[in-house]
Amino acid sequence: MRLDKFLADMQVGTRSEVKKLIRQKAVTVDGTVAKDPGMNVSENSNITVNGEEVSYVRYEYFLLNKPQGYVCTRDYSPNVLQLIASRDKNLNPAGRLDKDTEGAILITNDGQLVHRLISPRGHVDKTYYVETDRNIPANAREIFSKPMHFVDFTSEPADYQPLDDRSGYLTVHEGKYHQVKRMFQQLGCEVTFLKRTVFASLTLEGLETGEYRPLSEDEINYLKSL
Repeated sequence: MRLDKFLADMQVGTRSEVKKLIRQKAVTVDGTVAKDPGMNVSENSNITVNGEEVSYVRYEYFLLNKPQGYVCTRDYSPNVLQLIASRDKNLNPAGRLDKDTEGAILITNDGQLVHRLISPRGHVDKTYYVETDRNIPANAREIFSKPMHFVDFTSEPADYQPLDDRSGYLTVHEGKYHQVKRMFQQLGCEVTFLKRTVFASLTLEGLETGEYRPLSEDEINYLKSL
């Protein structure tokens, strides 16, 4: 690709800003000062700007422990993308969590993977920790283990693990709008706190609320295998 495209893709600056840096002899390619913005480089080229190496990263994958109060669309603020320090402006969350919901959310610029993970055919497991305003029925596990019917969809059997009378973990396979809250409403309970603890086997271990981490190669390969 062109050198100026390489640097612009990595958010070093706009094409015009990159050309100015090149004119100022601030850019080197494989140890040689670059003179031509249109020179051909590859993703493996050793490129520096003002002595700092700039590596080409095609795709980035982050797991974020979303705090309450943040939305999952870039058109509003504060949004989850503002929590990620990245040069890439094309990051997007894989699916959404409500503004008042905390927990695990995948953020990436791999649009193909996002599409597969949020597709209704994806059947990606998601586990939520739930607290409710009243006692959850004793037969909740049995009720959730069968399809539940809503106006716009029918849920697949879900797995519920109670912790006490008013809290537990629910694992669902879809990601419909307000799905978990609506499932508990069918039991006569209102959700007062909701946190997604697992997304497609990715857990929040080691992540405080508001923190994020890059995915490992093994985790990326697993997601791509789903």
